[in-house]
Amino acid sequence: MRTKMRLLGFRGAAVKPLNEEAAAELGAELLGEALVFGVGGLCLYLEYLRQAGQSRRREEHLEQTLSDLRQGLEQLQRDLDELRAQGHAQGGAGHAQGGAGHAQGGAGH
Repeated sequence: MRTKMRLLGFRGAAVKPLNEEAAAELGAELLGEALVFGVGGLCLYLEYLRQAGQSRRREEHLEQTLSDLRQGLEQLQRDLDELRAQGHAQGGAGHAQGGAGHAQGGAGH
């Protein structure tokens, strides 16, 4: 009863001793409320952990996707550079052949 009075904000109030039945009932009520609040708090904590884990997994998935895209872009850039290098190496001969082929095509008309 003293604990209940302190929780309600009554400091130093004189409390008559309770009989055994009332004390047991009040104790059971307090224990029940503590159990309900404890289970509620545990549920909130577990939901927070679940949401945090889900958010972390989503972020890791996005980072992995971004990393894969960067690697793909780098590979495409290397392929493009390689093709350009091959084009420049064959470019002089290719243009000369293309020119001759074009001239022949024009003569055929």
